Amino acid sequence: MPQQPSADFQFQAVEGTAANFRLGFFRGLPIALGYAPVAFAFGVLCVQNHIPPALAIAMSVFMLAGSGQFITLSMWCSGAGILSTTVAVFVTNLRYILMAVALFPYVGKLKGFARLLYGWQITDELFALHVTAFQKGWPLNKTAVFTATCSAHIGWVGGTIAGVFCGGLVTDVKPLGLDYALAAMFLALLVPQCTDRLHVLTAVMGAFFSVALKSAGLGQWTVVLATIIAATIATVIYRHGKKRNGERPGGRGEPQHEGRGGTTDPGAESAAGSKEVQA
Repeated sequence: MPQQPSADFQFQAVEGTAANFRLGFFRGLPIALGYAPVAFAFGVLCVQNHIPPALAIAMSVFMLAGSGQFITLSMWCSGAGILSTTVAVFVTNLRYILMAVALFPYVGKLKGFARLLYGWQITDELFALHVTAFQKGWPLNKTAVFTATCSAHIGWVGGTIAGVFCGGLVTDVKPLGLDYALAAMFLALLVPQCTDRLHVLTAVMGAFFSVALKSAGLGQWTVVLATIIAATIATVIYRHGKKRNGERPGGRGEPQHEGRGGTTDPGAESAAGSKEVQA
C-alpha cells in the first residue's frame, strides 16, 4: 500500500475548482520564481547574439527546454546546421524518456490532449515535484497539476520576455549569479525526495557518475547514462535487500518498507541528482 502522506502534503486534493487552482498555483510558484532569472539570462543572451525578440520568446513558449534552448542558441551562433542542432537537443533531452516511464503509472489515466499537454510541459523540476506527490499516494487532480505546470511555464516565458526587453541594459549576466538559481532549485527539490539511505545513495551515485562521465567527454549523454547506471545499481541493492529479508521483489501485495528502510523509485533520485550536477 502507498505510504500515507502527511496532513499538509502539497498535492492533497481539496474540494472546489478554485481551491485546487490556488493549490496548484502556489505549488508551481517557487519553480516559476526559480525559472525567471535563468530565462532572463537566456533572453539577454539572445539579444546580445542578435536573435530576433519574437524568435527568442517563441523558443521559450514552444520548446520549454532550458538546456535545449541554450544549446540551440550556442549552435546557432556558431553557424551549426539545423540537423546537427536538432540532434544535439534531442540527445540532451533523452532524459525525458526516463521521466515519462516513471510518471506513466500515475498519469496514464490522462487522455488525448491532456496527456500531450502534460508531457509537453514536464520539466526536471516539475517531474521532481509531481513524482514525489504521486508516490505518496495522492490522486491525480487535473486542476492542481496543470495549474502548477502552467505557473512554471509562465515563469519561464515571463523571464525570457524580461530578458529580451532589458537585454540592452545588461552587458554580462555572470556577475549576477543567475546561473546558480537553477542549481539551487534542483537541490531544494532533491532533498525532500531523499527519505531513506537508499534514496540518498542513489542521488549521490547519480551525481558522481554525472561528473565522471562528463569528465570522460561524453557530453550530452552524461545525464541519461548517469541516471541509468545509478538507478540500476540502486535497484539491484533494493532487490537484494528484499531477498535477504525473505520478500519477493515486485510481487503483488508485498509489504512496503516504511521509515528509513523503505524506498519507492530510485530512478527519480538518480535523475534529479545527475541533473543537478549538470546545472
